[in-house]
Amino acid sequence: MRFPFEVPFSEVEANLDEFVTAVFSCLVSEFLVMPKGVGFIDYPVFEKGYEALKQATSAFEDISHESISRVAFDVPISIIVIRTMLGFTPPEWAYLATQRTDVQIDQGFARALDRKIRLAPLNPLKKGAVTGKRVKALIEAACQLFNEGSPQVGESKLHRLDKADTRFGKESIQHLTNMGVPYPMLLYERFLGRPFAGHRDSVSELVGDSLESAIEDVLSKGKISYRKTKRAERIPGFDQTPDFIIPSEFNPQILIEAKITEDDGTARDKVTRVQHLGTLSMAGQPPNQPKYEVIACIAGRGFGVRREDMKKLLLATRGKVFTSQNLDRLIEFTCLKEFQTKQV
Repeated sequence: MRFPFEVPFSEVEANLDEFVTAVFSCLVSEFLVMPKGVGFIDYPVFEKGYEALKQATSAFEDISHESISRVAFDVPISIIVIRTMLGFTPPEWAYLATQRTDVQIDQGFARALDRKIRLAPLNPLKKGAVTGKRVKALIEAACQLFNEGSPQVGESKLHRLDKADTRFGKESIQHLTNMGVPYPMLLYERFLGRPFAGHRDSVSELVGDSLESAIEDVLSKGKISYRKTKRAERIPGFDQTPDFIIPSEFNPQILIEAKITEDDGTARDKVTRVQHLGTLSMAGQPPNQPKYEVIACIAGRGFGVRREDMKKLLLATRGKVFTSQNLDRLIEFTCLKEFQTKQV
């Protein structure tokens, strides 16, 4: 099977379907394995927070501000367990706590507290004046919600507390705890989300970094000068910043976009970004003489869904589409070979 980067662009244009199939054949999905990232909470640590909370509340018989505050500062991971029981994000919990206690808790504090606990889940929290007041307000609001349970909201709506463990207040929690269900494991899976979606979202940049790192390895082994841009960085002359510029932004000759997606809708957006770079490369240029070469390095099943999107990607890059399976050929079949430092 021939790949589009191996043949002249005129042949790619004449046989688009054939080369779409070739690219699809070597797209590998990465969604089964994810990086843990900084601040990942392993189950044994999460369970320690659950057990500490269970003991402090007499198996959730005494869900009160006093009983929970005793453990929240000593075993901070218990705060994340409480949030998971509620089923809220940090900003959502902060918003409700502000409403119910009149203690102002902004979203930035809620996110910072959550991250601080993730990084050191078993290190006691310092009871500073501001932090202590806000944490106690969060706990107070949580206790109110646990004891109230889910209110009636009408048949056409669904309340966020209408869950097996919070529907009828603390009685629901006690029932789930006492019936033999591995409640902490259920909470841990909820904490990771949908399943693992919450964690997947939190490490999405690290997933993308894996492809970028592979490209960097290829460029470094070829001793090719390159500029790797930062996220949201502005580069003069580009209204859309590419991931790599060779040899530099002061003399751009090659642009590389590294894109991973497991979702076809997101894939369409990423194809559009590459198309825009392709358009920039031809602006004011004679036909078939682009200002710089545009290369797309892609991975993930999202790119293997819509054939029309892949056709657009092939046309925008003039056939220079590589996957994680053939990155070893990146230099050989692109203008990168002109910037390769030959071995002595």
